[in-house]
Amino acid sequence: MKKLVLAAALTAAASTAYAGSLAEPVVEAPVVVEEAEGSSTGVLLPILLLLIVAAAVA
Repeated sequence: MKKLVLAAALTAAASTAYAGSLAEPVVEAPVVVEEAEGSSTGVLLPILLLLIVAAAVA
């Protein structure tokens, strides 16, 4: 009977010993994904330059 009580006490002590950790939890930073801009913004500048050159030639 003493062995059964001792085994139960050791089991209870062991389960609470492994229940948590003293180490800090690892928290990863959230990943931010930015949407790519449309290709129309890259076309606007060459068209404006073409219009300026055409106006200068005329």
